[in-house]
Order: sequence, then structure tokens, then C-alpha cells
Amino acid sequence: MPEYDSSHIHVVLADDHDLVRQGMKRLLSLQPEIHIVGEARTGKEAIEQTQKYRPQVVVMDISMPDMDGLEACKHIRERQPTTNILMLSIHESEGYFFQALRAGAAGYLIKKAAPTELYQAILSVAQGGAFLYPSLAAALIRAYTTLPHIQEPDTGAGVSVAEALRVLSPREREVLKLVAEGNTNQEIADRLVISIKTVQAHRAHVMEKLGLEHITQLVRFAIRHGLIPPGL
Repeated sequence: MPEYDSSHIHVVLADDHDLVRQGMKRLLSLQPEIHIVGEARTGKEAIEQTQKYRPQVVVMDISMPDMDGLEACKHIRERQPTTNILMLSIHESEGYFFQALRAGAAGYLIKKAAPTELYQAILSVAQGGAFLYPSLAAALIRAYTTLPHIQEPDTGAGVSVAEALRVLSPREREVLKLVAEGNTNQEIADRLVISIKTVQAHRAHVMEKLGLEHITQLVRFAIRHGLIPPGL
């Protein structure tokens, strides 16, 4: 496994269009904390590059030859769960968006977004947060507040959701709400005046107690149980 300077965010760019990929690389190279460690033109290459370089983030196009970004995302999340996927797409479609979430993506960005949004999205998912393009974030809230058949994962052997919430400390509930609202670890630390390591510990405890495995599960859990107002 390669050894990296922890002050950098290590990124693999996966897009079959060389101009798009090189354009992103040039833009991101202007940010001193971002280091592009690998590039891929296909989903299979993205998996190989992720296994080779172990980046914090893969920026993944949905539409690629050989294997699409959705399938590649599933494989990466299974093999390299510490790598977070930022899905990049021309599709401002709720269908693709929800497919990306189900595949394990931590973020979804439309290609027409501003360069600053790409940068912020990478920062957010690198720190374990979520980044959802605004119109699609609204779709997530709408879906999980209006579709009663959508269920959370099991919250443990014989433990109900209500019981699971009760075992959270007041601070853990606070961290859960802030994470689900899309705040990064640094933003939560600043707001609560605690260290990033303490935020990470609270997050880990919350996920374990609620039986959640991924940030998007945490977001929908918080929405459906009133920790985030539906109109956020």
C-alpha cells in the first residue's frame, strides 16, 4: 500500500473522455491539498487504480465503457471500503441518483456544476461526509419522507429504532443530525468546539449503535425519524 502525506487528499479520476478528465485534473491541481494519484478510462481501470493507490476519493463518471461507474462503485465499496466515491454525471435524473446511492456513492455531482462545487464535493466526501447536488438532495428528502415502504437496515438483534435512538447520547444525536445535514467532520468539530478525532469517534459509535454501514443510510435514517426537518 502506498504511503502518502496525510495533509493531502488522494484522488483517482475515472472518466472515459480524456478532455473532461484532463480538465478536472488541471482544475484540481490548483488546490494544494488535492493530489491526483491515478486516472482511469473505464470502470475496470477505476477498480484497478483504486486497489493500487488506495485513494480517499474516486471521482467516477457513470457512463463508461467496459464497466459503468455504478457497477465499478459497488466493486470498490466491497473491496476498498475506506475509499469514498463521488459520482459524476451528465444526468440530473432522480433514477441515476438513487442508483448511485444504492451502489454506495457518498456524493453525486452534475457535470454542469461549477469547479468550486467539484472541489467542495471532494473535500466533503474525503472527510466522510456526503455531497448531494442541491436539486437531488431535495429529491432524497422527498423520497424518504413520502415513501413508507422504504426501510432502514436492521438496528441490531431485537433492537427497535426507538430503542436505538434512546441509546445515543445527546452529543451523538447532535453529531448524527449535523452529519446527515451534510456537514464535514471539520465543520462539525468547529461548531461543537471539539476535535476531528472526537467527531470521528462519535460518528463511529452512532453508526454502530444504529446498525448503519454508509453515510446515505444515516441521512435517510435522520430524515425519516425527524432529526432533520423535511423542508431542509
